[in-house]
Amino acid sequence: MQLIEISDQFEAMDITVVAMTYDSVEMLKTVEEDQGIEFTLLHDEGITHVNALGILNEDYEPDSRAYGVPHPGIFLLSPDGVIRFKFAEESYRIRPDFADVLEAAARL
Repeated sequence: MQLIEISDQFEAMDITVVAMTYDSVEMLKTVEEDQGIEFTLLHDEGITHVNALGILNEDYEPDSRAYGVPHPGIFLLSPDGVIRFKFAEESYRIRPDFADVLEAAARL
């Protein structure tokens, strides 16, 4: 996971890294342990935040195992919780360019 590799660069800018997914809390704990993740992983209960942010990938029906998958993206928030930058992709096969994300983070 590329975010693991560059999380220290965010921390050097005094930016807290948090990842959110629809995966279960148990799955997040397993991934955290297996990958050695040191930043916070959040479970989006009932895909509440995915829906609120309008990033639900609608390629999957509610009865699908993959229902709840968001479009890949990264949000950079100010300390008061305002979204300052949004990086989003349509396909799960494509991820935002972390060089662009780091450049934007440096401007926060």
